[in-house]
Amino acid sequence: MSPNGSDRSSRRPMRRKLPQVLTAGLILATASGCSYNWEDFPRLGMPTPVTEEAPRILSLWQGSWAAALATGVLVWGLILWSVFFHRRSRTKVEIPPQTRYNMPIEALYTVVPIIIVSVFFYFTARDESKLLELSDKPAHTINVVGYQWSWGFNYLEDVDGDPATGDAAADKELKAIPDKYTNDFPAGAEGVYDAGIPGTRNPQNGNPGPTLWLPKGEKVRFVLTSRDVIHSFWVVPFLMKQDVIPGHTNVFEVTPNREGTFMGKCAELCGVDHSRMLFNVKVVSPERYQQHLKELAEKGQTGFIPSGIEQTDPARNAEKNQL
Repeated sequence: MSPNGSDRSSRRPMRRKLPQVLTAGLILATASGCSYNWEDFPRLGMPTPVTEEAPRILSLWQGSWAAALATGVLVWGLILWSVFFHRRSRTKVEIPPQTRYNMPIEALYTVVPIIIVSVFFYFTARDESKLLELSDKPAHTINVVGYQWSWGFNYLEDVDGDPATGDAAADKELKAIPDKYTNDFPAGAEGVYDAGIPGTRNPQNGNPGPTLWLPKGEKVRFVLTSRDVIHSFWVVPFLMKQDVIPGHTNVFEVTPNREGTFMGKCAELCGVDHSRMLFNVKVVSPERYQQHLKELAEKGQTGFIPSGIEQTDPARNAEKNQL
């Protein structure tokens, strides 16, 4: 048999097997996706957003995937093109011509990655600036305190409605928070608190960790402080997290727009019981939120827990001119 005939006969079994392989792959993909909700596919693994700010993060995530997929398709296409159209059995050439010092190609694979990275940087910086933007007077302010191995929540609220009964800005337990944030605390905020331990459970669903209550449809400012090491405050369906750093205060705002109980956790390896630093976020109506604050007051949980490591005024306000 001629060499050409031998080559053709050796390729026939592969051609017969190709439909079988494709069919098996399709069945496997379909079977593994039987329990998958295809309505969730556009989010590309992200949970359903539950705040007004989260869709911006989701859009950035989807755009990043689209750009990565387009780049991947281009690279895969060039690889497959070179494999199929420059294979030795087709060209009959032992070693194809070698190209060196092709300036247009070298410029292309230098300039294109720079453009891709610059576009990613622009959209990331734009969205980050918007997400970290602070309002003049948020409707609610909550000091989230991270400590080994759980979470505490200081609700900076005028629970009794009397502006003369409290002054959170002057409270000694909140001295770790810089003045640029305490100046925005509501007047008369005597405050209430809730604090957990690793064994704390949500009474409604039994999920581990303390429960942070939030009002639906109203802007909440989180003031993040730590009493020991670096933690990270992550509410999964917020699609956003921020580090909780001793000696440094991070702040961001969200507006919850969906009622329910959601999972939160520490996303920074902070020690031996890091995995137990869980908490819950319960979004309720504004009326139910106010009722919960009164319930905490009735249980004697008035005032605040220590927010962080004690600092001198110069250190505490070292970033007063930086926002």
